Amino acid sequence: MHRTKLASVVTAGGLALALALTACSSPAAPEAEDQPPLRLGLITQLTSFAPWESAWANESPYLQAVYDTLLRAEPDGTIVEGLATAWEWDDSKTVLTLTLRDDVEFSDGTALTAQVAADNLTRFRDGTSSNASFLAGMTAADAPDDSTLVITLAQPDPALPVYLSQNAGIVGSPAMFDSPDAQTTPIGSGPYVLDADETVVGSKYVYDANPDYWDTESVHYETIEMAFYGDPTALMNAVKGGQVDAANLQSATQIAEAEAAGFTAETSEQSWSGFLLVDREGTINPAIGDVRVRQAINYALDRESLLQALDNGLGTVTTQVFGTDTSAYDESLNDRYPYDPEQAKSLLAEAGYADGFTLVMPSNNFVPESVFAIYKEQLGAVGITVEWETTGDDLFGRMLGGSWAAFPFLLQTDPTSWQTIQFSMLPESAWNTSHVADPTVIQLAEVVRTGDEAEADAAAKDLNTYVVEQAWYAPLYRPTSAFITAEGTQATVQVGNAVPYLWNIRPTE
Repeated sequence: MHRTKLASVVTAGGLALALALTACSSPAAPEAEDQPPLRLGLITQLTSFAPWESAWANESPYLQAVYDTLLRAEPDGTIVEGLATAWEWDDSKTVLTLTLRDDVEFSDGTALTAQVAADNLTRFRDGTSSNASFLAGMTAADAPDDSTLVITLAQPDPALPVYLSQNAGIVGSPAMFDSPDAQTTPIGSGPYVLDADETVVGSKYVYDANPDYWDTESVHYETIEMAFYGDPTALMNAVKGGQVDAANLQSATQIAEAEAAGFTAETSEQSWSGFLLVDREGTINPAIGDVRVRQAINYALDRESLLQALDNGLGTVTTQVFGTDTSAYDESLNDRYPYDPEQAKSLLAEAGYADGFTLVMPSNNFVPESVFAIYKEQLGAVGITVEWETTGDDLFGRMLGGSWAAFPFLLQTDPTSWQTIQFSMLPESAWNTSHVADPTVIQLAEVVRTGDEAEADAAAKDLNTYVVEQAWYAPLYRPTSAFITAEGTQATVQVGNAVPYLWNIRPTE
């Protein structure tokens, strides 16, 4: 089996992917038909089944049930075979050639071909997915024959194989391309097929095992039921009522209740909670365009008390968005913005806001009102008047569309420096919602992208220091996240993803 260990070969700027090609055979298929249905509780609604509109993270189970990806990632981040059985970079690291399986069909009977895969990649790049930037550097996707896929980039992207194991690598049937039902009716080659009769769009999705699936060892259940729980209370009621077998908790504060109900919790720190101060040029709110104001916001936040109040102390305070295992992480930066309201007031006065200013940010029903009240209180104590604008289903679209100068949010912590940079720091990054093109960030990012390991690591640390000094963000802490399983069910946490990958949730052995 072709395996690439992400942690060892996709360094912050490492471009080489070690290729070890050996033959592999699948072990015997599990007796999925002997298992009761897996009832999976999810905390995020499905954005869309259309691959070019799809999201990932908490939504990945919805999609992994019906679709294959070009590559896959094992729990530790190792990139392995998916629809592609082999892949190799050219010397310039801008052309990736993949060899696809020749025995795969979509659920409508259409055969997988390299051209279909190429068309999916192009549609994703040009689509509306919040992760479309993953393929922003792709200049072409070609199919010289039915089993050979060639991806050409404008410049090297060491994270491309990772993205091909996520929603950027989803391959759907060409029948979906012009279908008006693509958002709700998936046609994939995955381990399950959506049962439309039992599914309630937006609430409950039922999947039946695909009898013709090429990878039987990934099919652990005959039926999977995925239910969306819109608030923490609803999910916990389902847990206590025995209505779910596995779920991702909205907050680690629910772990004790889940364990009392007989569940086992697997914990990790997969994200960071805090504020994105995105209007760094002051287009929406001139105050946020001043670095002193952004620094004042950082000084105004009592991270320790917020961690205690909002997550029962379950997490680690931080002032940087890079993960602890990345080359960019610098422990000393965590002392850059100690809680200091007086320093915050001084910086605001220096910036011309001695009397404070008003900051409009979005709120939503999913997060308890008490959270927004605490944020408002702490920022208000230094003269920043927060006005919360209530949102609904339009929250994500408006955030990504640059509607607000700043907003509180929970974002994933990626396993490599380059992924973090590409996710929120470059002009085209989805979570650089004002698309600020900072020359220093761009210059350092290019070294991370193309330099040798030593150069890339040094540039990543310099970039981290720069964005902390420029207060691009106001991180609070890395919350403890928990995935819980009932007796008879087990799961393996996936590095860099909010929930385990679907094939790693299985009956207890």
